Amino acid sequence: MAELYVKPGNKERGWNDPPQFSYGLQTLAGGLKRTPLTKRVAASQDGSPRVPTSQTSTGLPPMGPTPPVSKAPRPPPVGSCPASSVEPANFSVTESETLLEDVLKPLEEALEDCRGHTKKQVCDDISRRLALLQEQWAGGKLSVPVKKRMALLVQELSGHQWEAADDIHRSLMVDHVTEVSQWMVGVKRLIAEKRNLSSEKEANEEKSTDTAEENQMVPGV
Repeated sequence: MAELYVKPGNKERGWNDPPQFSYGLQTLAGGLKRTPLTKRVAASQDGSPRVPTSQTSTGLPPMGPTPPVSKAPRPPPVGSCPASSVEPANFSVTESETLLEDVLKPLEEALEDCRGHTKKQVCDDISRRLALLQEQWAGGKLSVPVKKRMALLVQELSGHQWEAADDIHRSLMVDHVTEVSQWMVGVKRLIAEKRNLSSEKEANEEKSTDTAEENQMVPGV
């Protein structure tokens, strides 16, 4: 190989003159340059070996394991909202529980109105039935539909809507007879007695009004 790097001899030079080397032949036949083994390569921060620049510049694939790919989430695009704010709020709509006091108190007041105008035996039986209603309600033996209908019945009874209150009573007896059979008889009797009492009061008021008008009339002029 050494002969390729030496130019042809020159007759004008002496036999002991040093030969002249050709730079062009060396660059053409030299090929790739190797990295000196004594040259140290700085270690990368992630611990993977760094490939010399002489090898990466030639287009060859880098040696050694590839660094791990970062799995950090990409930022959301402009105009998008975070997932937490997009989720609809879960608003649980809970129906207000019907209270025993709201149902029992108007019934007891209606019973007190009937005392003195109704037989004592009838009033005592109604009171006993209302005590059963209170016991079963407090003991959790009544379903939600029964409680709701009883609240409506009390509203109609307080508003002197006798037909509506009686209709609710009948619907309870048909749909929930096993729950209401022990005390609904007293509620039915209370509706009837309260209705009769109201009718008597209205009749007495009309009679009193007519009497007052007659007393105010002056004999014929």
